[in-house]
Amino acid sequence: MSNLESENSNNAGNITQEQHEKGIFVSVQSYKGKEYELNSGKQTGKIAKKNKEKIEEAVVKYFQDQYKTKVIVHNIVGAVDGATVFVESVGEPHFHTFAIVPIDVKEKIVRTDSVWSQEGQVENAMHSGLFAMVFDKEIKKLNDFIRAKVEEFPIVGITEEALANVRAGGYSTPYYYTNTKGNEFDVLLEKYLSDPTITADKLRDSFNKDSYSADSIIFTLDLYMAESNVEPSQEIFDSIVKDLEEMENLPKGSYTVLLNDNRIDKKSAIGPKSNTLERSFPDYIVKN
Repeated sequence: MSNLESENSNNAGNITQEQHEKGIFVSVQSYKGKEYELNSGKQTGKIAKKNKEKIEEAVVKYFQDQYKTKVIVHNIVGAVDGATVFVESVGEPHFHTFAIVPIDVKEKIVRTDSVWSQEGQVENAMHSGLFAMVFDKEIKKLNDFIRAKVEEFPIVGITEEALANVRAGGYSTPYYYTNTKGNEFDVLLEKYLSDPTITADKLRDSFNKDSYSADSIIFTLDLYMAESNVEPSQEIFDSIVKDLEEMENLPKGSYTVLLNDNRIDKKSAIGPKSNTLERSFPDYIVKN
């Protein structure tokens, strides 16, 4: 989970009937991320909207200059003292992340020369994207596993639009996101920044499954019931957990499984709540 998603998850689970009746929650299949909000972002959001093209150009340049990576800007959201800009990389390494463009609300000035990102945010996102290049066969195995479960059971992930507009979890799909910790993946980023055209085979020359520990990368399966007005199914959850525990040749790492009901908070893009079924820290499913 990104720092931004972590901030918005602080209130997950504290859902009241009154909130639900006010329409804070919507069906995950209908959610595109357009209603996403950050604290104290109304004024900066208005200014950002008027300067959309300048912000997009500045952020694209920032990623090209700082990380030698081409990105597409998907969404710009007002935040405290700035605009949070959600991006997706073009090609490999593939990842979602965000950058911040400072805004002087009093002067109504967008400081496009001062784009920045939270410490380690982009680096961690790139780590997981490079990881997916190196372990492409294992990643395919994971993707195939989840797709099979989605075909077998009435469960879904978030929409592609929501993935683009509000998720900043590194290498991600509609069904899961990743985050890394520690410095074990730094060698991958160093290789890439030295040569952005580097191939997966070249990266594998200096990195394999023995190069990192299972607790240094976390895969969070974030799934939803496909039908509205039903509770998360214990039977479905148990099947996913059991089969994930038994599956071989998956990416080495620590796995969290979340099965939510059909609702997602349209303002925070958070699905987990008090009725969510969860297998997570400190009881990760660990694959070595």
